[in-house]
Amino acid sequence: MEENKSLHQQLLEAGVHFGHQKKKWNPKMLPYIFTEKNGIHIIDLNKTIEGLQESAAALKSIAKSGKKIMFVATKKQAKEIVSEAAAKANMPFVTERWLGGMLTNFQTIRKSVKKMQSIEKMLNDGTLDSVTKKERLTLDRSKQKMEKVLGGISQMGRTPAALFIVDISHEHIALAEAKRLGITTFAMVDTNSDPTKVDFSIPANDDATKSIAIVTNYLIAAILEGIEERAQNKEEEQQEEEVEFTERTRGLDLDDEEAKKGGKGGASRAKRPAGGGGQGGRKPAGGGAKK
Repeated sequence: MEENKSLHQQLLEAGVHFGHQKKKWNPKMLPYIFTEKNGIHIIDLNKTIEGLQESAAALKSIAKSGKKIMFVATKKQAKEIVSEAAAKANMPFVTERWLGGMLTNFQTIRKSVKKMQSIEKMLNDGTLDSVTKKERLTLDRSKQKMEKVLGGISQMGRTPAALFIVDISHEHIALAEAKRLGITTFAMVDTNSDPTKVDFSIPANDDATKSIAIVTNYLIAAILEGIEERAQNKEEEQQEEEVEFTERTRGLDLDDEEAKKGGKGGASRAKRPAGGGGQGGRKPAGGGAKK
C-alpha cells in the first residue's frame, strides 16, 4: 500500500493526471476520468496505477520469454526519453519516423537495414578508399539518413512480440499495422484517444515530458526484471545439466569398474577343473573293485 501511495505521489508530481480540454475528449475515456477542472479533464490516477501494473506484469512476462518489445514514440518531447529507455533493455525502437510497412512489409525493411550495415562496413574497412571523395560523401550521407530512421531496429531480426506506443492518435499507422499482425499493444492513452484500440491501455498525459518519462521508466524496469530472471533461469538450467552430466559420467565409471571385476571373477572360475570328487576332482580309472 505504501508503494502505491509513493507511486501515486510520483505520478501526481509528474502531471500524469492532466488530460486534454473537455471539448477534445473521447467518450470512451469516461471510465478513466476522475473530474473536470477549468475545462480540463483530470485522469483518475488509481486507474493509471492499475494500467501500469497490468502492463508491467505482461511486459515482464514477454521479456522473460526472450521476445522483443518495440517502443514507438515519434513526438518531439518523447523521442529522447523513449530511445534511451529502450536502449537500456536492448529493445528495438522507432523515434524518428514510422515508415509505412515497417511491420507488415518487414522483409523489405530488413533489406534496407542490411544495405545500411553494408555501407557502414565498407566505410570502416577501407573498401571505399579507391572511390572519389564525392562518391564516399554521398554514401556516408545515405547511411546517416537510413541510420536516423532504421538505427533503432537494426538488430531486430523478426517482427516484435509487442509494441509500446506513446500517443496512439499520433502513431495510428503503427497501431494499425500491429493490430493487423496480431501483435500485442501497450500504450499511454490520453483523454482524446480511444483506449479500446489497444490491448493494455495506461490512462496518462502523453504530452508532458515528465509524464512520458515516469511511465516509460516504470515499464522498462519491469522488462529488465524479466530479462534478469531469464538469465538466472538459464544459469540454473545449465548448472542442473552439468550436475546431471557429472552424475551420469560417475555412473558409467562405476559400471565399467563392476564389469572389470566381473571379468576377472569369470576368468578365475574358468581355470578350475570340472567335476567334484577327490582332491583333484577325478574318479579312479577302471570299473570294479581291485582283486
